Amino acid sequence: MAKFSQSFVRSKLPRKQRKYLLFAPLHIRRKLMRAKVSEELRKKYNIKRITVRKGDKVKVMRGKFKGVIGTVEKVDLKNYRIYIDNVFLTKKDGSKVKYPVHPSKVMIVDLNLSDKRRMGK
Repeated sequence: MAKFSQSFVRSKLPRKQRKYLLFAPLHIRRKLMRAKVSEELRKKYNIKRITVRKGDKVKVMRGKFKGVIGTVEKVDLKNYRIYIDNVFLTKKDGSKVKYPVHPSKVMIVDLNLSDKRRMGK
């Protein structure tokens, strides 16, 4: 019995949405890791959203770290989160821990164009 349905279109039911995200394969999870693009990049490349990659410069738009700009250090496909170099939580003992941010809550300010195929897109 397949846990992931290729024919899933959309549903208002939260249980079906959660199931879709939980059992999504990596090639679909990658597509869900998209973020808005800044106005300058939107005009330059004619795109609204693009997949977040390691090395992209992003600005946090929501939450505790709103307004912080940093580069993406890690993209976690399993948990749908990204880790940014300037976003830390300070624990009670004084140590710093990376704080995971959902890609929909950030805006890409500068693209990492080291990959030639990404330039084509």
